[in-house]
Amino acid sequence: MLSSGWLNMLKPEAHGVENITKLLVVDFHPIVLEGLRALFHREGNLRVEWTATRAREAIEICALHSPDMCIVDIFLPDGSGIELVRAMHERRSAMPILVMSMRDEALYAERAIRAGARGYITKQATAKQIVHAIHCIQNGEIYLSEAMQSSFINRLACGGDGSLASSFSSLSDRELEVFQLIGMGLTKAQIAEKLCRSANTVEAHRASVKRKLNVTSSAALARLAFLYSQKDAPAQGQLPFDHAFENSAIRMRRDLSS
Repeated sequence: MLSSGWLNMLKPEAHGVENITKLLVVDFHPIVLEGLRALFHREGNLRVEWTATRAREAIEICALHSPDMCIVDIFLPDGSGIELVRAMHERRSAMPILVMSMRDEALYAERAIRAGARGYITKQATAKQIVHAIHCIQNGEIYLSEAMQSSFINRLACGGDGSLASSFSSLSDRELEVFQLIGMGLTKAQIAEKLCRSANTVEAHRASVKRKLNVTSSAALARLAFLYSQKDAPAQGQLPFDHAFENSAIRMRRDLSS
């Protein structure tokens, strides 16, 4: 959901056309596409030239045109935004990519950067913060929130703390995607169909997730995944992987695994 500041941007102003940065925005939600279009139009030097609601469309646009920058959501109807970032980076490594999503920054920001993105920002960010993130990336910097930068520094200093958050960070991109789909209530067959993988491959991912998260039953995994999928998005300025979720998950995991 867009912050209230975005909605004030829906009345565009006229600007010159010099030094325009042409953007491709990939997001399934029309309000996000229109909100960003209006926001960047007011900036004058940013323009949403192309939009896509699916990963396949984004790949086709990049093949036919030359966006100066791409903004991508994590979850798309036909695949993972992380995989899309990786695919676009492999095809056009010089094109900077900003990931903007409602999804948990603590779990996805580092994955997005590893895949080739130059920054990660949540949709709870203000219009000013979004524009600032784009300008940082245009200047060759990597953009992360202050909370995420602090998290990286603490992790490097401490070398991992054995917490549930640390366990989640050990999941591969595909394992995290499978975990997310389990939390949404999809069966193994449905997950296999959605990811275009075999049921055996999905089961292998499930087994790996159970091992890494230290759960001993499918019921425990399903409840943990559901608990994660239901947790609220963080307030601006707070660490997304909150202690309330972690404490609840630890209690649930202990009860079901005992």
